Formats: sequence, structure tokens, C-alpha cells
Amino acid sequence: MKEILENSKKRMKKSIDALEGEFASIRAGRANPAVLDKVKVDYYGAPTAINQLAAVSVTEARVLTIQPWDISVCKDIEKAIQASDIGINPQSDGKIIRITFPPLTEERRRDLAKEISKMAEERKIKIRSIRRDGIEKIKSMKKNEGLSEDDVKQAEKKIQDVTDNSCKQIDILLEKKQKEIMEI
Repeated sequence: MKEILENSKKRMKKSIDALEGEFASIRAGRANPAVLDKVKVDYYGAPTAINQLAAVSVTEARVLTIQPWDISVCKDIEKAIQASDIGINPQSDGKIIRITFPPLTEERRRDLAKEISKMAEERKIKIRSIRRDGIEKIKSMKKNEGLSEDDVKQAEKKIQDVTDNSCKQIDILLEKKQKEIMEI
């Protein structure tokens, strides 16, 4: 029974971590190196992440600087960024690539806030599904292994507590990201 609870906790934690990663990759008007995480560059025939080919840093609030370790890959990085869905054109001087993030319009901010709310709600649904799976496993253990009704109720309460805590964490992440989007 304890392993069911631990497994549920791990799955919920993974779900929250994945949401955090998704939130980090959303462009919110500020320069954030995580926006480039999904962009892959064809480097000697292998799709490679930009942060493995170059130093990525935030030089100003809205400017991201990419300095490739191998200057010959500079054009490839630039092409990969242009082909990606981040919607920003990089400027290059042949050695350093700069990406300037334009300020978001009020309408775009509202759209992003709705989008991240939807993402958070999908994660909550996933967490509730994990809770349901855990409770079903516990109930099947009751039938198969003869657990007492009190043990089952206690285990269900523990899984519910973990679920509530996970949902609170998602709400905190959502609130933080919405605040970041709306205050820029």
C-alpha cells in the first residue's frame, strides 16, 4: 500500500515538473533562455540543442545573446531560430546572435494567460487521474489481500492529501506565471 502512495506522489511530482518546464518555455516578453529549449540545430547531421552549441545568456531584460563555441555553426543556429515557432527574428554579426523580445500587447497577454490556465487545468486533471488510479489499486488490494476498511480509508485520505497539495502547487505556479505575463 505504501508503494502505491509513493508511486502516486512520484507521478504527480513529474506532472508538476513538466508543467513548470512548459511554463518556462512560454515567451512572456522577457528574455528567457528556456524559450530556446525546443529549438534544435542540425549539427553534423544530429539535431542538437542550442545550449549545447553555444553560451546562451540574458544581457538585458529583453535581449538574449547566443555566442556559439564554434563560429561555423552561427548561421545554422540563426536558421533554426527563424524556422522555429517562437516568432522572433535573430540578428547576427557572424559571431554573436542577439534575439530581442518585443513587448507583448495586452491582447496577447490575455491569450497567454488563458493558455497557461488551460495547461494548468489539464495537469490538475492528470493529477486527479493519478489519484483515481491509486485509489483503484488500493481497493483491489482490499479484495485480493484482505485489507481492513480503516486501512483503505486511511490510504485514500493520504492520496487525497497528496492530490490536494499537488493542485495547490499547480495553482501557485499558475499565479506566478500569470503575474509575470500581466505585469510586463
